[in-house]
Amino acid sequence: MSQESIPFYICVPFVVILLLIALMPLALPHWWEKNRNKGIVAFVASLPVFLFLVVKFPSELLATFYDYLSFIVLLASLFIISGGILIQGNLKATPLVNTVFLLIGAVIANVIGTTGASMLLIRPMLRTNSERRHTIHIPVFFIFVVSNLGGCLTPLGDPPLFLGYLRGVPFTWTLGLFPEWLTAVGIVLAVFYIWDSIAFKKENYLDLIQDIARKELLTIKGKINLLFLLVVVLAVFGAKTPYRELIMVAATILSLVFTGKQVRSDNQFTFNPIIEVAVLFAGIFVTMVPLLMLLAEKGASLGITEPWQFFWLTGGLSSFLDNAPTYLTFSSLAASVTAAGHAGAQTVAGIDPNLLRAISCGAVFMGANTYIGNGPNFMVKSIAEEQGMKVPHFFQYMLYSGLILIPTFLLITLIFFK
Repeated sequence: MSQESIPFYICVPFVVILLLIALMPLALPHWWEKNRNKGIVAFVASLPVFLFLVVKFPSELLATFYDYLSFIVLLASLFIISGGILIQGNLKATPLVNTVFLLIGAVIANVIGTTGASMLLIRPMLRTNSERRHTIHIPVFFIFVVSNLGGCLTPLGDPPLFLGYLRGVPFTWTLGLFPEWLTAVGIVLAVFYIWDSIAFKKENYLDLIQDIARKELLTIKGKINLLFLLVVVLAVFGAKTPYRELIMVAATILSLVFTGKQVRSDNQFTFNPIIEVAVLFAGIFVTMVPLLMLLAEKGASLGITEPWQFFWLTGGLSSFLDNAPTYLTFSSLAASVTAAGHAGAQTVAGIDPNLLRAISCGAVFMGANTYIGNGPNFMVKSIAEEQGMKVPHFFQYMLYSGLILIPTFLLITLIFFK
């Protein structure tokens, strides 16, 4: 296949659909809320590329369909099963308790995904802090740690890493990102503890007395879903397609059957978020195929060869566009660079491991830079607002990320990707 067989203009729909995903929630928020309208956008944007691939590269389209199916089945199973686990109770809202909350979220995000961990923990954390008044920073740090930074240690943690797994990255390879994970999570948790300690000292004495009076131990309902989550993890780790997907679908169905309706109702569980992801990613997966093919052909000529470049370029795009296709775009570019001989001889799925580490961390970490960088971000924001907690607007949030995350990422660059 020659690069001339793929015209550059056929890559335009990929850029268009990502820009629409980023801008439509800001320009037409009420219209964009309906999944039907998202489906219309995805269909119109991807149709020209779909027809082009049917005629020119049907095998590439078919391979992409299988990747999409595996991707959606995993996300749906984690989302639906974790939605059947209800944590109730009200702990004392101290800085230490809040910090431990975030740390637990960062750990379990690698088992049930950043979306699952966010859904599982955001409501009990908001309930714990409901008596306090100086809490605007709490949803922000929750998004930083639980919805993004925490999920880089397994392919289950964040969608980009699962796509990497589908493309040949070994399941356990991401465990090697532990030094980067520990650095990022450790710095942000330390900042949070100091920040929350200062805010805690500003609280009204009567509010703190009320917080103590309402203290209630945490309880978990829907515990059977922990077994179903284990089944999904084992399927991803040990089964091949299509058995992997069939096992995950079976575990999801059993979760729906054996979880009481009241548990999901109390969890305010709906299928809307996963339907939104399925609809939009159908368009993304189709439109990204020509771009990935072009990058594989000529990526080495673009002059992007260093880990720090891949870390910041992947992260910069992941801040405003979806991090899963961004990961695939730059991993294809890295494979091209590696094949051209600009990197070391050892490879992981055809990619220099130093470049892949930078891409993986950039995609996962920098999705926290804005509300639109990663799917759970807006979900957490909406839930916090529903619970009556004050949340920063779009640009206020970016001020937080600019002050806290960007210096953290600069330090990570100097330590790991220089």
